[in-house]
Amino acid sequence: MTWFDESRLDDVSSLGGMDLLLRSLAESGARVRREAAAADEGIAEAVERARELDRPRAVVAAGPDSRLLRAVLEPFCPVPFVAWPGPMLPAWAGGLDLVVVLAPDGRDPGTAAAVSEASRRGCQVVVACPSASLVAEHATGRYTTVLPTATSDQLATAVAMLSFLDQVRLGPGSDPERVAGALDEVAVTCSPHQDIAVNPAKTLAIALADATPIVWGGSVLAARAARRVAESIRRTSGRTALAGDAEHLLPVIEAAKQRDVFDDPFADGGGDLRPALVVLDDGSEDQHVAEQRQRLVSAADERGVRVEVVDTEASGDVARYASLLLTGTYAAHYLSLGLVED
Repeated sequence: MTWFDESRLDDVSSLGGMDLLLRSLAESGARVRREAAAADEGIAEAVERARELDRPRAVVAAGPDSRLLRAVLEPFCPVPFVAWPGPMLPAWAGGLDLVVVLAPDGRDPGTAAAVSEASRRGCQVVVACPSASLVAEHATGRYTTVLPTATSDQLATAVAMLSFLDQVRLGPGSDPERVAGALDEVAVTCSPHQDIAVNPAKTLAIALADATPIVWGGSVLAARAARRVAESIRRTSGRTALAGDAEHLLPVIEAAKQRDVFDDPFADGGGDLRPALVVLDDGSEDQHVAEQRQRLVSAADERGVRVEVVDTEASGDVARYASLLLTGTYAAHYLSLGLVED
């Protein structure tokens, strides 16, 4: 039988077993600063090259990590934007277009092929990847720039690329120091040294101990964070966790049975856990987002489903995304730590 021992979340010896994982989370802000500094010269080169050319007809984000760029850029990019996660490029992409690529580890052959093809077609290409990597070897061409990376951190790599796109006015303000500061703040508030009473990630883990997390974010970036948090919960704890749009999550909440105070949530290994709605609030003031949130919360209240809100005071869209994602990731690890199998 699996049960949740919340005392493990403040137990020094138990936390010591997760020291490397938690230390990696705490260093998220440092990785953003490191990647931004490493890419500084490459960004300056790419910005200068972009100024020599006309504004691109379109921006293509290529490679499997393109979805994060899409979540950030789609609402802001002043030219058509396409996320293309496959190994090739759209047939129409050519010399009038800008191709940006995130390749944190630089080993994917499909991404390398896309970079090579973009250079061959005469696109302006900006690639964030390790300087000694398969992708970098294919990043050759008159209009190709490599932003060297070193940490294999997708978010840190994306922030470096977004800094370039911000400077050429193709994306929103994306100050790496602001993102790093938001991550540092989460690392402090969610630190293993902060006890349960004041640690939002530990509190969230306890709330999800006897539940199936239903994670929702209203804005494009918050929705992206919700999917990543649900993925992290599944990977670290082995528990079911769902994320999606409001219309996809509402049936799950509405199908929940009314809570029976005599039920043992961990009976039979906890196989029939009730849902718990986790709202990732990035401060969006969009009316549609507010309406969707109200529908979810109202349905949860009617069915006696617990609602947990994760918010952030970070400044800037990318910083808020990073803050929500890191808080949820901390919670996923604390949930995993507290689960004990007899």
